[in-house]
Amino acid sequence: MKTVLHVGCGRTPITAYTTRFPAGEWREIRLDIDAAAEPDIVADMRDMVAVATGSVDALFSANNLEHVHFCEVAGVVREFARVVRDGGFAVITVPDLQAIARLVADDRLTDTAYMSQMGPIRAMDMLFGLQSEIGRGNVFMAHKCGFTLSVLLEALAANGFSRAGGLGRPDHFDLWAIACKGWMPDEELQALANIHLPAGP
Repeated sequence: MKTVLHVGCGRTPITAYTTRFPAGEWREIRLDIDAAAEPDIVADMRDMVAVATGSVDALFSANNLEHVHFCEVAGVVREFARVVRDGGFAVITVPDLQAIARLVADDRLTDTAYMSQMGPIRAMDMLFGLQSEIGRGNVFMAHKCGFTLSVLLEALAANGFSRAGGLGRPDHFDLWAIACKGWMPDEELQALANIHLPAGP
């Protein structure tokens, strides 16, 4: 059975984000900085020493890279690439700063943009971190950087992954990317993207 490392899992199973890692084919290894989330591995994504090099077939990360300073992103991506085996891949999703900026430009900073499992989400939360969680003392929920699609893809391709592709979904305020470890022909990367990335705008 293949293994997928779910980085920054929180209390949310991977199936809440994607149906493309079915339990019958994939074993989810859950990693989070917060022990209260009861992950398989308690670790900071900047230093996943408990995960052996090249030990997972895939890595999934939803809304994590924005939680480190931009100067730390390259190191985090290199750590992601380290644990993925050659021929494996990573699926990354982060907030879309350009889509969020349109809300700010329309003076909708504190209006509800959408509902999540954790409650209403506003531009304020997408830019700076979920305020309800930060207010409870979970300061690791603060956002310290942000991404456009080109910046995200460049960070992936320059730090351990050979190629990366992705898309933005402005109506969902998110970016999705897939990055492969080692050489992969165009048609294989496209096939992975078709499976693991959501439909575009």
